[in-house]
Amino acid sequence: MEREFTEVYCGSGKGKTTLAIGQCLRASAKGKSVIIIQFLKGRERRELDFLEELENLDIKIFRFEKLEKCYQELTDQEKAEEKTNILNALNFARKVIATQECDFLLLDEILGLLDYGITTEEAIGEILKMKDESMHILLTGRTLPEGLRKYADSITTLTTELLEK
Repeated sequence: MEREFTEVYCGSGKGKTTLAIGQCLRASAKGKSVIIIQFLKGRERRELDFLEELENLDIKIFRFEKLEKCYQELTDQEKAEEKTNILNALNFARKVIATQECDFLLLDEILGLLDYGITTEEAIGEILKMKDESMHILLTGRTLPEGLRKYADSITTLTTELLEK
């Protein structure tokens, strides 16, 4: 069995989730089971639902947030409620890794949880420490803190450069 690794797609550029979804499709097409856990997207972001409709692909998508709006658009009270749901998603990610529930795990926008103070580097690090060599994990978000770099085997930084014409 080949050793799987932990990848990170980060940076200020657009397309991190799109790139990650491409990796999920590729893994599933190779017969691997895929779980996607989305953070900070709200319920309004349903553009990935088509993945669960594709035949012969083993892709499951989980979103724990209950409100329609994205996290940054919520009131303080709504943020407090959603924080509980997001922490439940983190616990689910921990369980998926501990039980080896899939071959490929995408934690979409998990790094954004640090930007909002929803969780800590240490908490994400503890989750990543549980990974064994048979599971591929992919994390996305704008900023990868120095303390989490040690868990990554590959870091891809996306930036956008606007060119004058």
